[in-house]
Amino acid sequence: MNEPLSILLPYQRRWIADQSQVKVSEKSRRIGITWTEAADRALGAATTGRSGIDGWYIGYNKDMALEFIEAAAQWARRFNRAAQAIEEIVLEDERANILAYRIRFASGHKIVALSSRPSNLRGKDGCAVIDEAAFHEDLPELLKAALAFTMWGGLVRIISTHNGAHSAFNELISEIRAGRRPYSLHRTTLDDAIADGLYRKICEQGGLEWNEAAQHKWRQQIVDFYGDNVGEELFCIPRASSGAYLSSVLIEARMRAGIPILRWQQPSEFSGRPEHERYSETQAWCEDNLAPVLDGLDQNLVTCFGEDFGRSGDLTVIWLLQIATDLVRRTPMVVELRNIPFRNQEQILFYIADRIPRFSAGAMDARGNGQYLAETAAQRYGSRIVQVMLSESWYRENMPRYKAAFEDGTIEIPKDADVLSDHRAFVLEHGVAKISERRSGSDGKGRHGDSAMAAALAYFASRADDGQFGYLAAPSARTRQSLSESGIQNNPFGAPPEEDAIAVRRHVRGF
Repeated sequence: MNEPLSILLPYQRRWIADQSQVKVSEKSRRIGITWTEAADRALGAATTGRSGIDGWYIGYNKDMALEFIEAAAQWARRFNRAAQAIEEIVLEDERANILAYRIRFASGHKIVALSSRPSNLRGKDGCAVIDEAAFHEDLPELLKAALAFTMWGGLVRIISTHNGAHSAFNELISEIRAGRRPYSLHRTTLDDAIADGLYRKICEQGGLEWNEAAQHKWRQQIVDFYGDNVGEELFCIPRASSGAYLSSVLIEARMRAGIPILRWQQPSEFSGRPEHERYSETQAWCEDNLAPVLDGLDQNLVTCFGEDFGRSGDLTVIWLLQIATDLVRRTPMVVELRNIPFRNQEQILFYIADRIPRFSAGAMDARGNGQYLAETAAQRYGSRIVQVMLSESWYRENMPRYKAAFEDGTIEIPKDADVLSDHRAFVLEHGVAKISERRSGSDGKGRHGDSAMAAALAYFASRADDGQFGYLAAPSARTRQSLSESGIQNNPFGAPPEEDAIAVRRHVRGF
C-alpha cells in the first residue's frame, strides 16, 4: 500500500522554498503551481509584523482572479489563520474604476486580485504575482510595474505556460538562461510533475487505486487531448511560430458541456451509388440526427451559421450560433461531415438552413471546391449568404474580433477535444492569425482547424448588419407541417428561393 503523499508535491515545495526576490515558473498546464502560490500568499498575508506581506495577483480575466482568491481563502482556513470573507471591491484608476477581489487578514495584511493593467500595480508594495504571463497583452509594461516592488524589498512571482517562441515570456526565459536576468527559474513539465507524484495525488484525492499501467494510460490520454500543441502545453517547448493565437486557458473557459456535435462520414464508394439512394440515406440521417436538435432550438433567437468546406481530405463543418438576449453567441449545434459528396452536402446544408429559426446570415468558405456550395446557397437564400474568399486581409480584419469574443465571454462553444485542438491551430504569422498547416485530431484521420474556421465564420455572420436582410424568419416545425399540408414543399432541391418566400408569406399572413 502506498504511503499518503504530503499536501504539496516536491516540485510545489521547491517553489515555495525558493524565496528569491524574483522567480519564474515555466510549466506544464494544470499541475498546481498557481494553487501553490496561493498557499504562499496566504502564509505571507497571515503573518504578523514586518515579516508579513501583502499579495497582488494579476490574471488576465475575472475568473482567474476569483479562483486565486478562493484558493488563498481555502489555504488560510487550512492553516487556521484568521481571514475575513472574500470582498468584491472597486479601485479607482485614472481611466476607469477597476473591479477587484480582496481578502483581509487579522495581521492587517491583504491579498488582492486585479486585472491585467500595468497601472494597477503603481504605488503598491508587497508581492506581485503575474499568472499565465505569456498571454497578457503587454507583459513588458506589466513586468516594469511589478519589478518596482523589489526596490523596497518586495517580491515578484511570474507563472506561465508558453505561448510561442517569440513571446515576451519566452524572451524573458531566454534572458534568464543567458544570465542577463538575475532571476530564479523553475521548469516543470508534465513528466516532471508525474515523477513527483501528480497522478498519485489525483488518485489519492479521487479514491482511485494507483498503478503504473493506469498512470501511463492517463498520461497518454492527456497527451492525445492536446494534439499537436502537446509540446507547448505540457512539456515547456514553445512553438516556433509567433505563438498560438488562442490559449487553451481562454478556449476552455468558453467551452460548455452538452452541446451536440453531429458527425457523419461515408466510405469512398458512397459517391458512386445512384443519386436517389444517396438522397434517401442522407435524408434519413438528417431526420434521425438533425431534426431533433433543430426542432429544439429557441424559436425566438436570431440564428446564423458558418461553414468550412472539405471533401475527401478535410472536413466540412457547419457551425450554428444563436444570439441570446444578453448578446452572447451560443452554439446550439455543430455538424461535421467527412467524405460526403457535393450534392449531399448541399442537401444537408439546405435541410439545416430551411429549419433554423430567424435565420439571419450564413458565412461560407468560397475557396476552391467550396465555391459551388456557397454559390448554390446564395442562389437559394439570397443576400443572407456571404461567400467568403478567405485571405490575409479577411483574417486581419476579423480574427481580432473573434478573439475578443473569447476574452469578453461573449461566445460559448462545445466542450470537445477536437474543437479545442482546432482552435489551437490558429497561429500568428507575420502578425496575422491563420490556421497552421500542421494537422491534429483525436480521431486518427487528421484535422486542419476545420471546426475553428467554421466557428470564426459563424461569428463573422453573427455580426452582419441586420438591416440588409429583408426576410421572414425560417418557419418552425409546426409551421413547416402546416405548409406541407397546404402543398408548400420544403425539398432541398426544390423551387427557387424567391418563389418559396412568396409562398411562405402568403400562407403565414393569409393573403
